[in-house]
Amino acid sequence: MTTFVIDASVVIKWVVQETGTPEALSLLKGNTLVAPELILTECANILWKKTRRGELSAAEAHFAARLIESSDLQLWEMLPFFTASVELAMKLDHPAYDCIYLALALKENFRFVTADESLVRKLRQSPDENYRGIAMLLGETV
Repeated sequence: MTTFVIDASVVIKWVVQETGTPEALSLLKGNTLVAPELILTECANILWKKTRRGELSAAEAHFAARLIESSDLQLWEMLPFFTASVELAMKLDHPAYDCIYLALALKENFRFVTADESLVRKLRQSPDENYRGIAMLLGETV
């Protein structure tokens, strides 16, 4: 069993059919999935946006939220990763709310899985070798 840090770009694919949904669902089999508590706020915001744009009905968004809420995703408190996420955001010139996932992965020595190509590209091009191998794009997990 492998432990992965996953972000909202992965979790939302569990409940909304998008490119990468099969890969996101495959992570549920035989892995431990963890994320900072921020993921719930991010997923709620994505569901709200999809409803506002007419991509989901209110009932579908509510059902999706319930599915996420009942998943086996292990939520981690954010405070221990706060300062590191700010430092990472400045080093990578990337939003801090994404970097909190990375901070968790780095501190706990877990792989980080995301659909965020921009973040993975920045990490792979980093002069810091600790950043280069920590993240995987969702499609690289299967």
